[in-house]
Amino acid sequence: MPDVEESVPPKDPGDSEGGSCKPETSGLPQEDKSGPKDPRPCLTETVNEVSKLSNEIGMNHDYMEEKVLLPSSLEGKVKETMHNAFWDHLKEQLSATPPDFSCALELLKEIKEILLSLLLPRQNRLRIKIEETLDMDLLKEEAEHGTLKVPSLSKCVLNMMALLCAPVRDEAVQKLENITDPVWLLRGIFQVLGLMKMDMVNYTIQSLQPHLQEHSIQYERAKFQELLNKQPSLLNHTTKWLTQAAADLTTSPPTCPDTSDSSSVAGPSPNEAAKIPEPLSPTMVLSQGFLNLLLWDPENEEFPETLLMDRTRLQELESQWHQLTIMASVLLVASSFSGSVLFGSPQFVDKLKRITKSLLEDFHSRPEEAILSVSEQVSKEIHQSLKNMGLAALSSDNATSLMGQLQNIARKENCVRSVIDQRIHLFLKCCLVLGVQRSLLELPGGLTLIEAELAELGQKFINLTHHNQEVFGPYYTEILKTLISPAQALETKVESA
Repeated sequence: MPDVEESVPPKDPGDSEGGSCKPETSGLPQEDKSGPKDPRPCLTETVNEVSKLSNEIGMNHDYMEEKVLLPSSLEGKVKETMHNAFWDHLKEQLSATPPDFSCALELLKEIKEILLSLLLPRQNRLRIKIEETLDMDLLKEEAEHGTLKVPSLSKCVLNMMALLCAPVRDEAVQKLENITDPVWLLRGIFQVLGLMKMDMVNYTIQSLQPHLQEHSIQYERAKFQELLNKQPSLLNHTTKWLTQAAADLTTSPPTCPDTSDSSSVAGPSPNEAAKIPEPLSPTMVLSQGFLNLLLWDPENEEFPETLLMDRTRLQELESQWHQLTIMASVLLVASSFSGSVLFGSPQFVDKLKRITKSLLEDFHSRPEEAILSVSEQVSKEIHQSLKNMGLAALSSDNATSLMGQLQNIARKENCVRSVIDQRIHLFLKCCLVLGVQRSLLELPGGLTLIEAELAELGQKFINLTHHNQEVFGPYYTEILKTLISPAQALETKVESA
C-alpha cells in the first residue's frame, strides 16, 4: 500500500476510481436538516451549516499540510504495518520466477493518474509523453510476456516528476534517482507524488483565494439577510454588544502599551496613538467590541449574532492569549534569576518555550499541578545550562525563590501574570488600530521573548475581525448611527465590501 494514501487529497473525479493502492475516503457526515423553532438556534444552525465553508474560505489562509503520524501512535503503527506488508508483497511478486506484475501494473496505473492530474491545461506535450510512456494496454502486454521493465519505467516517471514538481521538491526527486531497488524506488515515488499533489491543491486554492474570498463575503451577507428578513430581532444581541463597547470607551479611553523610546520610531507609535484624544468613531467602537469578545463570559448567551460562526475561533484566540500570558510570565521570572547570559541564547529560550507549552496543556483544569511541573522543569533547565556553560549555579535561596515565584503564577492575582495579561490585551488593541508590524515595533518589557507568538496571535485576530467587518459592515454602520452622535463621529460608515 503506497505511503501516500494518507497525504494525497482527492483532486479530481479520476482519483476516486477503485484500485488496490487507492486511499479509502469516507463520505461527509449528513447534517440534520430539521428546522428548529427558536430563532436563535435557527440562526446558529443555518449559518453554520450553509455558510461554514464560505466563511472558512474567506478566513483561513492555512492550506493543506502533510499529515504526520507518530510512529508510537496506534494509527501510526497500523499504517506502517499495512504499508510494509504491501511493499513486501510487491517485492515477492517481482522476485518470483516468472515475475508477477499484477500489483506493479496497478501502481503504474495510479502513478499515471496522479501525473496527469498535476498537469496544467497548456502542457499538452507532457500529457502525450505520459500517455505514451504509461500506456496501460501496452504495459499489460509486456507483463504477460514477462518483459515489463519496472526500473526503467520508474526512471521515466522520475524525469516527468522533475518537470512537474515545485522547486521545493527538487531535492526529494533527486534523492530518488540514487535508489536502485525497484520496490523502494516505487515507494519513494508515491511519497513524493503525494507531496506534489498537495502542492498543486494548495497552489490552486491560493490562486483562487481572492475570488473565493469576495464570493464568500457576498454569500455570507446574503444568507444572513435572508434570516434577518424572517426574524428582524436577530440583531438585538449585536446591538447590545456594540452599545456596551461604546459605553466602555466613554468610561475608559483606549490606550496602548507605554515604551521608553517611542521617539525613535517614524510615524505615530502605539504610545502616541494612545495619547492623542480621538472622537468616538465606528472603528473605535468595533475594536472595543472585538476585544470584549476575547473576555466573553461563557455563561452569557447573548453572543452577537453576526459573530456566531467565529465564536469557536474567538475562544481559541482567548485560550492562546492566556497560554502566552503564563508562558511570558514564566520566562520573565526565570530571566530575572539567570540573567542575560542564558536568555541571550535563542536556542535556550525556544527550549523553555517548548517545555512550558507542553506542560501547560492541563493548566485550565489543574493550574497548580501544571505550574508545579513547569517550575520544576524550568529550574532544572536553568541549573543544567549554567553548569554546561561553566557558570555558578543558583544559590539555595535563589533556587527556592525561583520555584516559589514560578508557582505563584498559577494565582490569577499574581502581579507578574496580571501585568503581562494587561500588556497582551493592549498589544491586541494596538493591532486593531495600527496593525501587527507597527505594534511589534515597541513591545513593552516582558513581551519581547514571545514576539513571534504575539505576531501570530495578533494576525489571527486581525484576520477574523477584518473578514467579519467586510461581511457585516453595513449592519454595524446602521447600528452605530444610533450610538454615535454626529458631533462625535469621525467616520460615516464601517469598512465593508
